[in-house]
Amino acid sequence: MPARPTTPPPAPGDAPRPPAPRQPESAVRPRRAPAETSAETTFRLRPVPAEPAAGGTRPVPPPPRTPSASTGAFAPDPSLSWNAPTPPPPGRPVVSFGEPEGYDERVRPRPLGLRIRPRIALAAACVVLGLGLIGGALTGSWLVGEPGDDGAQGTFAAAGTLWHSIPVDQLFPPTVEGKGAGPGGADRTWTRIAVAPDTGCANAFDPLLRKALAPAGCRRLLRATYIDATQSHVTTVGLLFTKADPATMRALDARFTRDGLDRRADLVPRPYAPKGTLAAGFGDAQRAAWTVSVLTDAPVVVYAVSGWADDRVVARPEPAGQAMGSGATSAVAQAGLGHEARGLADRVERTLRRNVGPSAEPSS
Repeated sequence: MPARPTTPPPAPGDAPRPPAPRQPESAVRPRRAPAETSAETTFRLRPVPAEPAAGGTRPVPPPPRTPSASTGAFAPDPSLSWNAPTPPPPGRPVVSFGEPEGYDERVRPRPLGLRIRPRIALAAACVVLGLGLIGGALTGSWLVGEPGDDGAQGTFAAAGTLWHSIPVDQLFPPTVEGKGAGPGGADRTWTRIAVAPDTGCANAFDPLLRKALAPAGCRRLLRATYIDATQSHVTTVGLLFTKADPATMRALDARFTRDGLDRRADLVPRPYAPKGTLAAGFGDAQRAAWTVSVLTDAPVVVYAVSGWADDRVVARPEPAGQAMGSGATSAVAQAGLGHEARGLADRVERTLRRNVGPSAEPSS
């Protein structure tokens, strides 16, 4: 039989070690910390349990349970829920959010409220002020009426009486200055050589022109003949005072413009050729350029017709606007007879308006 191994005897001087004393469980196992309550304001450090043994799972401690007031049984504390409201403890400071900041043109911070509110107030004030002004204007027009219409009617009526209330020298001045009235902006000066007595319109116009002017009627016709400073051109200017009202004058002006009656060679006004003057030979055959203007703010038709002072016959007269064109090469245009007729007619018309009143004279 094989011999059993025996325990070697202890070496000399080695005393046997006593077994380690067993520690109590309370010293080995960590003491569980009490559960958090809603009154706590800071988080406490909790001991981290030891890692579980290999192959095991970490034990999850059950949630603290509190006895229910109604049944006496334990139930989860609702104050520990994530969405439970936490009342602030006494003495805790109250936090409020400030107004957002903006920046001005110098990149300096400033609250947006100070920037927006004045603009809103200013816009509201502008709206209220605008509505007040509009309402006041409407109320004033309802209560007072439109004075402009009465003023225009008064000016129109006053212009129709000038033929017998104004001296002839005010309607047809002895000398008329035409600054820039000639070709290329040259100055012109016209001297009056004769004034026709005021008459009717029976023999003053060709039949076709008399028919075209018939809707306005004929109250009085005033005429005067002028000669230029070089005594080369003669021009007759006329003022036909009609019986028409403003609507009729507007309709007549529209017809002349629409149908081109002021540009037709068979509707040329007749000149006034007094005997014993430099215009004695200024007849129908000497008419070279003309212009006709129907006024709408006065019952007046202003016209002028020009020709050579040497009694030269003109085969075909030209409207003043055509003879004044930049590309016109006819003898009438080269002589500036279109400028003579238009320049003198315009200045007599201005004199007429000045005699009516400042409101009747158009701004130049």
